[in-house]
Amino acid sequence: MDLTVVRDAGIEDARRLLEIYRYYVERTAISFEYDVPTLAEFQARIRKTAERYPYLVVEQKGTIQGFAYAGPFVGRAAYGWSCELTIYLDKSAQKRGLGRKLYEALEEKLRKMGILNLYACIGYPEEEDEYLNRNSAGFHEHMGFKKVGEFRQCGYKFGRWYHMIWMEKIIGEHHCACALRENGVKYKQVLPDAQIQYVDGTK
Repeated sequence: MDLTVVRDAGIEDARRLLEIYRYYVERTAISFEYDVPTLAEFQARIRKTAERYPYLVVEQKGTIQGFAYAGPFVGRAAYGWSCELTIYLDKSAQKRGLGRKLYEALEEKLRKMGILNLYACIGYPEEEDEYLNRNSAGFHEHMGFKKVGEFRQCGYKFGRWYHMIWMEKIIGEHHCACALRENGVKYKQVLPDAQIQYVDGTK
């Protein structure tokens, strides 16, 4: 039986997550970072994100195959109902539906927090090459995101210029301000650590 588990990430997961992320820094323009962060730096990133937002991993047969997390959009108080999402899968774990499972779980948690707008910042090539294709934009479109902006030739990596696009998904209605966000309630205060198990594709 193929058991897939989506759960909150812990600092103890950092080494495996960094192993996954290393490929995207060193071999692709999906990440615009030039240098792979140290383990301590990556642990600090996880710790800072998890203080306020969900940071999730997906496991199959006990091995982490990917991670996704939310973070502040721009960082000003008025944007408090919006989040930027990030997702990375092990290079050998694509096309298994794991990205969808991660994003569905992340979206559910963010909705319960009172988040209304989701954003993704995605590297986008003029023409696909060995470092960057349009698969991420296609994945987000499949998940209900729509392209809302494009910055032309704003990222330079591997001796080439790349565009960056913003994609958006609205997951709630914009009425009066949400009390959770006004009061600064953090993710850990709203939702306890939990695991979401998928058996044969069912939740």
